[in-house]
Amino acid sequence: MTGLNTLAAISLTYVLMLFSVAFVAERAARRGKGAWLSSPIIYTLSLSIYCTAWTFYGAVGAAARDGFEYLTIYLGPSLVLIGWWWVLRKLIRIGRSQRITSVADLISSRYGKSNLLGVGVTLLAVIGTTPYIALQLQSVTLAVEVFADAQDAAPTDPPSTAFWVAVGLAIFTVIFGTRNLDANERHHGVVMAIAVEAIVKLAALLAVGAFVVWGISGGVSETLARIDASSLGEWQVNEGRWAGLMLLSAAAFLCLPRMFQVMVVENDSDAQLRVAAWAFPLYMLLMSLFIIPIAVVGLDVLPEGSNPDLFVLTVPLAHGQEGLAMLSFLGGFSSATSMVIVAAIALSTMVSNHIVMPLWLLFRTDGASVSGDVRNVVLLSRRLSIAGVLALGYLYYSLSGGGEALSVIGLISFTGVAQVLPAMLGGIFWRGATRNGALAGLTVGFTVWAYTLYLPSFGPGTLLPAAIFDNGPFGIGWLRPQALFGIEGLDPLLHAVFWSLSLNTVAFFAASLMSFPSPLERLQGAQFVNIGRAASRTRSWSGGAAQSEDLMIMAQRILGAPEAQALFTRETRKQGLTGILPDPTPDFLEVLERELSGSVGAATAHAMIAQIVGGASVSVQDLMAVADETAQMMEYSARLETQSQELTRTARQLREANEKLTRLSVQKDGFLSQISHELRTPMTSIRAFSEILRDAEGLAAEDRIRYSSIIHDEAVRLTRLLDDLLDLSVLENGQVSLNLRRAQLSELLDRAVSAATQGDGAMTIRRNAASEAFWLHTDIDRLAQVCINLIANARKYCDAPKPMLEIRVGRSEGRAVVDFIDNGSGVAADQQDVIFEKFARVSDREAGGAGLGLAICKQIMTRLGGDITYLPGQGGGAFRILLPAEEALAAQ
Repeated sequence: MTGLNTLAAISLTYVLMLFSVAFVAERAARRGKGAWLSSPIIYTLSLSIYCTAWTFYGAVGAAARDGFEYLTIYLGPSLVLIGWWWVLRKLIRIGRSQRITSVADLISSRYGKSNLLGVGVTLLAVIGTTPYIALQLQSVTLAVEVFADAQDAAPTDPPSTAFWVAVGLAIFTVIFGTRNLDANERHHGVVMAIAVEAIVKLAALLAVGAFVVWGISGGVSETLARIDASSLGEWQVNEGRWAGLMLLSAAAFLCLPRMFQVMVVENDSDAQLRVAAWAFPLYMLLMSLFIIPIAVVGLDVLPEGSNPDLFVLTVPLAHGQEGLAMLSFLGGFSSATSMVIVAAIALSTMVSNHIVMPLWLLFRTDGASVSGDVRNVVLLSRRLSIAGVLALGYLYYSLSGGGEALSVIGLISFTGVAQVLPAMLGGIFWRGATRNGALAGLTVGFTVWAYTLYLPSFGPGTLLPAAIFDNGPFGIGWLRPQALFGIEGLDPLLHAVFWSLSLNTVAFFAASLMSFPSPLERLQGAQFVNIGRAASRTRSWSGGAAQSEDLMIMAQRILGAPEAQALFTRETRKQGLTGILPDPTPDFLEVLERELSGSVGAATAHAMIAQIVGGASVSVQDLMAVADETAQMMEYSARLETQSQELTRTARQLREANEKLTRLSVQKDGFLSQISHELRTPMTSIRAFSEILRDAEGLAAEDRIRYSSIIHDEAVRLTRLLDDLLDLSVLENGQVSLNLRRAQLSELLDRAVSAATQGDGAMTIRRNAASEAFWLHTDIDRLAQVCINLIANARKYCDAPKPMLEIRVGRSEGRAVVDFIDNGSGVAADQQDVIFEKFARVSDREAGGAGLGLAICKQIMTRLGGDITYLPGQGGGAFRILLPAEEALAAQ
């Protein structure tokens, strides 16, 4: 009989063997002789960390309790790999291009490099993974107890066993998981060790299965007959539970930190994923092949009351197969340790990048470029985080008592990490997703999961009082943790999955629709959603304020001197310069940020560069992105293509369309030049006069007032321009809320004339009061904005000696019509078809402004259900506002 000392010696030998494998792989990779380490087969085997002790031991237990329901845990990931292969490919390409280091880094980077989101996802991942780590410790402890019982040895101390297993795993992970600072670099040693463990646990489970089928049952036909005779032979499918578990396992496969680590961070190429798309489902098929036979035989041959989670061990031991039992133990040990190692690496990276480093930067007062050695801080924080994560797993194991079935503990963890799914998928497929939406969804989902599943897993009276389980908080029955909103009778797991993910998704979409993304969010959203397009990357740095020396010092602190110098030298050569200090251009700053992101995460890297550059991360290009010029040009191209397909494709129509696009291109260039001037001029004035106020001594009071007034006026001018840009973007995306109310058209026009002319008498305005007796039911403020803009344009651009504007009100086909006609020269015929575009100017006259007014008017009228058009042939500039009939009611 194998003694516990022998068991410990074999386990230690196995661990030393894994150390050797990891060491050889790391050494080969460092020498450049590790091309074989990037093999698609090794990548596929590394994905086997999905198959943990829950799968190795708990799947048999789940089959013994619930029949074929265990298959859902295998079907979910298989459907993702086969049916959602394109989703995984997009995630991997985003991770590679953005230097993503973890699932928290993905969410943080997508939503404007928000470290608050990174902290939230990190805390969720740590808390959600804690039960899973406890599961692995419990599985190893139970396995040791089985061998102790088999030889009638003195009872083991489960907490002590779990503690020393956690310590050993922490040491291994620290040694091989924190050798590289760059989290984007492949952990070749760890991955190779996991691949070896994947083979061991598969071989062990197949060996036990073969023994059960041919050694105990007598063959395949006899095994099938035994299954048919058992209760497990009855094929019973609870559709709701099966669907819920498949959704949960698919979500967890995408969101688990350890799966993201091996699937995205450790990925080298699309070829690896293509092989894994069929090879990993095949691996899981082999893992599940003998689950039912082992469960049926275990129920038949073992005493009643035996723990079905341990049938993989106890069945061989009951038949004197100690060697097979030892192989089975090593298989379960491999399943547990591989999961814990990779999970600890992923979580430590998240904790370091999104919690420790931001706090470190916050409390440093001497700046990122001259502060202490960042490498040591990051490595130390990751090592301590690994120890902390394993300590939390051990604490959960101790508090929960280790009494739950393995599959139950695993599903609690799955539900927790699945809360990341709406923000993840929404972020990579929907440009309208915002930071506020992601934060709201994660907060709601995490809270509901913790209240309905995580806290109750400790049992009544532990973390939640028993009264809450029975009566709800404050006696509110419909808030009971397992009967939320009064819905009773649901399986507790499905209850938690349904409410947490549903409310999470609703909060995510609602908050995204009600909020507006920042310029950086818009940039990141475009890059993530359009990752497959060969579009040029929009810059997010303006450069200029940074000193290359400061950037070099910071890069050396993080990347190390050789790596940083090689990067700077390479970029210097690209710029055609000599030496090792490139100019701090926007392109160089983007390259540097991507490199630093691999070590400290996207949010921290962005913050560190912004600290040196001066935070100037929103450039003119960013404002153009807010105005969405690229999307507008694509709209024109699509419109042209549609016209080409639907119309007769005559030479005249093609020529007109091409001429229009040419004019748009010319006007776009003028718009960019104008907007650059409009932004730079007030900023220059503000800076110049603020420096005078700051540095001048003995400045007279009247001069101080005059300079302050100039600063104020220029700030108002700049604010007005930015408001126009943002207003246009909000309208284009349909994110504006209308405030509908009734008002007289005459009162609206009085207000517009007063606001646009300011009573200066520079233009004569003619109106017919009787025709304006209309009641409107619309957004009065928005409609007034359109009228004010049209009147102001007439004042600015009418070139008649005695400017005059006539406002006519009437009806056309049951709709209210308001015409604004001046006596100037009007708009040239070749410009009339593009004047409502963002790049167009009404006239070549210098009248100030950025030329966004008519584009905003067009969007407002579209939102109000009406239209605005230009009326040619009126003897001057003429614009018509058209309101729907139901919004234009005759006066009573």
